[in-house]
Amino acid sequence: MLTRILTVTAVFALALATVGLTACSEYQKDPDGNAQAEARMQLRQDAANEVQRYKDQDPSLDRFFSGAAGYAVFPEIASGAAGIGGAYGKGVLYVNGQFVGYCSMKQASIGAQIGGQTYSELVFFEKPYNVDQFKKGNVEFSAEATAVAASKGAAAKADYENGVAIFILGQKGLMAQAAIGGQKFTYWPE
Repeated sequence: MLTRILTVTAVFALALATVGLTACSEYQKDPDGNAQAEARMQLRQDAANEVQRYKDQDPSLDRFFSGAAGYAVFPEIASGAAGIGGAYGKGVLYVNGQFVGYCSMKQASIGAQIGGQTYSELVFFEKPYNVDQFKKGNVEFSAEATAVAASKGAAAKADYENGVAIFILGQKGLMAQAAIGGQKFTYWPE
């Protein structure tokens, strides 16, 4: 029975990794230069809805929204693991509260892990320098990086670490934690 569970989970993790790798270019331009406008507009709407959900969940996030140089919103990140884990999500980047482009997040991990989950992630950048580093692909979370579970008042106690503050929400509400170590980001303008 355990072998079957591990096999099913391994297949899930492999499928997730494959989807993540092939979806990386989903919102980039095709060879003819035509954008997939409908999918990109849906992603922007999903991100706006997720921002509102974060604000409803934790009004103390207002200090981050009003003071950050920029923020990236990943409305849905899917992760799965069976010894080898992976996660992938698409998002949008805002600078000074204005939409500027799209981004994706990839993550791979190895270790004692099993299962899957979906969650959203909100990454705030303290200064313009931090936004520029994100755009250049120079933001990667170390193995010990942590995210704050967005809940009423949680942002009041949170602060930036190395110019970045990260918040997460489970798709059905609160979640205790998500491993964010090893996340890598790609950005492309609209």
